[in-house]
This record gives sequence, C-alpha cells and structure tokens, in this order.
Amino acid sequence: MTAAQARTRGREFFDQRAWGDAFAELSAADREVPLEPEDVGRLATAAYLLGRDEDSVELWERAHQEQLSAGDVAAAARYAGWLVFVLLNGGEFARAGGWLARARRLLDDGEHDDCAEQGHLLVPLALQRAVAGDWESAYTISRQAAEIGERFDDVDLVALARNVQARALIAQGRTVEGMTLLDEVMVAVTADEVSEMVAGSLYCSVIEACQEVFDLRRAQEWTAALTRWCDSQPDLVPFSGHCLVHRAEIMQLHGAWTDALDAAQRAGERLLSRSQPAVGAAFYEQAELHRLRGEFAQADEAYRQASLWGREPQPGLAQLRLAQGQVDAAHTAIRRVVDEAQDRVTRSRLLPAAVEVMAAAGDAQAARAAADELSKIAGELDAPLLRALAAHAEGAVLLLEGDARAALGALRPAWAAWQELDVPYEAARIRVLIGLACRELGDQDSAEMEFDAARRVFQELGATTDLARAQGLSPYVAEPAGGLTARELQVLRLVATGKTNRLIAADLVLSEKTVARHVSNIFSKLGLSSRAAATAYAYEHDLV
Repeated sequence: MTAAQARTRGREFFDQRAWGDAFAELSAADREVPLEPEDVGRLATAAYLLGRDEDSVELWERAHQEQLSAGDVAAAARYAGWLVFVLLNGGEFARAGGWLARARRLLDDGEHDDCAEQGHLLVPLALQRAVAGDWESAYTISRQAAEIGERFDDVDLVALARNVQARALIAQGRTVEGMTLLDEVMVAVTADEVSEMVAGSLYCSVIEACQEVFDLRRAQEWTAALTRWCDSQPDLVPFSGHCLVHRAEIMQLHGAWTDALDAAQRAGERLLSRSQPAVGAAFYEQAELHRLRGEFAQADEAYRQASLWGREPQPGLAQLRLAQGQVDAAHTAIRRVVDEAQDRVTRSRLLPAAVEVMAAAGDAQAARAAADELSKIAGELDAPLLRALAAHAEGAVLLLEGDARAALGALRPAWAAWQELDVPYEAARIRVLIGLACRELGDQDSAEMEFDAARRVFQELGATTDLARAQGLSPYVAEPAGGLTARELQVLRLVATGKTNRLIAADLVLSEKTVARHVSNIFSKLGLSSRAAATAYAYEHDLV
C-alpha cells in the first residue's frame, strides 16, 4: 500500500471514529512520507482518544512547529491551543500554562487581534479564573470567547466557552440559567456538531454540574447519552473511565449495587492505567458500595486509595466508622470536614451524613443545626434529590428530639420523594425511621410493617448492616429465646452486629444506661459473660 493510500484510509477511519485503525494507517503513511499539518492533527487526535497522551502531545507540538515554520501564526496558535487542552486534561497545569503563554504571545502581534484562535486561548484563561474561585471574571472572559466563536462560526469554541459560562452561573447561584445554558451546549454535542475531544470533556462537565446541584434527572439522562457515545467508539479511552464512574453512581442510587461495583472497579483500572486524578473518584465510589454492603475492610482500603489520589474520603469514611461502632471517631471527622467546607454545594453533600453521625452521638444541637442548614440550601437550589435529603434529615432530627408525630410529617413526604426518584435504599431507611416514630406513638403493628418492608429491601440490595439493624428493631419473636423480653432480644441482635451501647441507644432511641441494663440482663438470663459470647449465642440460635 502506498503512503497516499494509507493516508486516505487513515482519513476514512478517522471519520468513522475507528481511532485505532486511523492511528495505524496515518502512522504508516507518515513513516513513508511526512504528513501535512492537518493530517498530523488528525493523528494527534486519534492518539489522544486512544489514551496515548505522550504521543498526542508530541504530535501537537510537531504540528505547531511546522505551521510556525510555514509562517502560519494563527494555525500554529490553534495547534498550541489543542496542546494546552490535552495537557490540562492530563493534569499538567504548569506545562499547559507555558504553552498558553507562548500561543498568546504569538497572536500578540497586532495582526491577529480578531481571529477564532484568540477565543480558543480565552477559554483556558477563563478556566484558570474559575479554579481560583473568581467566577465573575470566568463568566466575563468565557462570554467574550463565545462571542468570538459565534462570529467565526467555530462550534467547538462556542461550546467550550458556553460550558464555562454555565458553570460560572451555577457557581454564582444562578442555577436555572446555568443548567439551561448547559442543555443548549449539549444540543451541539448530541448532534455531533463538535469534535470528539471537545464532546467527551463537555459530557463529563455537564454531568458533574448536574451532580453539584443534585439534578438527578439530568444526570441520568446525560450519563445515558455519554454511555451510548462511548459505546459507539470501542477504541475510546480518555472518557470511558469517567463514564463508568458516573454510571456507577447512578446505578448505586437505583439499587443495582453489584453492577455499580463492577463499573466502579473497571473505571478505577482504566483511570489508574493512565494515572488520571479521577481515579480517586472511582476508589471513593468503590468504598461507598463496600460500606453499604457491610464489607468494611474493603471499604476502608478503598477510602484510603481515594485519599491517596486526592479525593476527600469524607463523609463516607465517617459513616464507615459509625457503622463500625466508632462513634467518637465519626463525630470528630464529620465535624472537621463540615467546619472546613465553605461553598454550599460541598456542605450540602456533607450535611446528611453529619445529621446521621450527630444523632448517633447524641449531639442533638449539632444535628438540628445541620438539618436546618440543609433545608435552607434545599430551598435555594430547589432540586428534588436535595429536598428528599432535607426532609429525611428533618424527620430524623425531630425523632431524636422526641417529637414522633412531627417526625412522621416530614418522613412520609421524604419516603414519597425517594420512591419517585427510584432510590430504594434511602426509601428503606426512611421506613425504618417511620417505624420508630410509629412505635413511639404506640402503634406497634404499623411499626412492625414498616420494619418488615425495610428488611425486605435491605435483603434484596445486600445492605447487610442495615438489615441487621432492622432485624434488631423487630419487637416480635415466636418463642422468646432464653426467657428474654422482646426489648432484650432487640438489644441482643444489635450487640451481635458489633454495635456499642451508645450506638444501640441511638438506634432504639433509649439512654445508654437503659441499654447497659438490658445487656446485663441478657448476660444473666443466658449465663454469658461477654459480648463475644452473646454474639455467638445469637448466631447459634438464628437470631441474626
């Protein structure tokens, strides 16, 4: 095959998104006869989409130098701009900054004041301002870039610039405007109007924005679109790992925990192979799933790996410590991260766990403060998922404060919201709280039905820790074991899960002193002398 034939085939494969074949054919042609800069750009793009970042960087540098030697300054600056794009996505910020400065200097000659390339170099500048928290400047600069893109009919530039505009609007509290603008950006993406390199970045950005504002409906929709986009390009590497993380998060919410864990593990493998910082998110998602499934050792290790890759392991790690009975450690950790968090998005992700931990620790004042703040943020953002979290937290705190009737007024709408969102785990947790409220009001039959409904969901999900707790809450037994009362049996079941007296007290809404008395009675009636022996007895007699 001649170099010309290989080049033609390479272009055809490129247009078909067959990145591996495109890279192979164009590389073969280049070895015979050096490619023209435009084809070098195709080769650089194929390399990037195959995950060959270093090859891509070298090729963009080569295209830049060749255009510079040919005297085409604008084209040279454009290729430098793509190089900045690749370096930024790879986390090489200093190197990207150097190339950005070079490209800007090239265009600062008085002859290229009005060209699309000026807009392409404004986008990284806007991103720098965004990272620094200067969202007003980020918005202004990105709007200028979008106007340049519109003037020169540069769809890639318009999409990239409007994405930054939208994120700036959301960061400034103008959520509806920001999300509407992102929807407009994604029209160009789903219509295949933008290049593949830009499309992948925009998919990840818009899904991240949806998660920031707790817009589950949009997150699901764009994650499904990203999945289809990735599946249509089997050779694609850079965005497939991110895609799997997003898929895992959505699947976790909808109760497909086994599939979610598989997706999170595959995401970690792909991202780790390229040393992508996003691997921290993959490890965090794995940790969350292990924690929910009661696999505490695996969860602990995954949280540590997430931390090594720069992902804050909270609030999941605090919730793990709580499940392990380490209430003080959980309490200290959650207070620290909540105190450190500044923006409302970060705080809203921490506050539901803070309510849970504070309640278990008996810190009613802190739990109330966290629930009130969460309700305030939910009112501002007006997202169904966040409203469900806020109602959930409010009901839990009212129950802690001893107002079971008011708690039901918050918990029943929260359960309906979780049902509407199709989030079975949270819906089941709500039913446990509803059962506790009913029991406090003397409605034992309703309480047992709520506990039973929750147990069925926990068992189906594989939520072993929650299942054990729900089993321990049941006041009924056919034949009281060893002469134990119904309450003592509840306490025994919770002791068998490894819970401390403090945690048992929080679960059953009792004082620690009362729990200690029940434990003493259990030991006396069963002739036992330790919690380990009580645990063994519970398992031997199928009480857990």
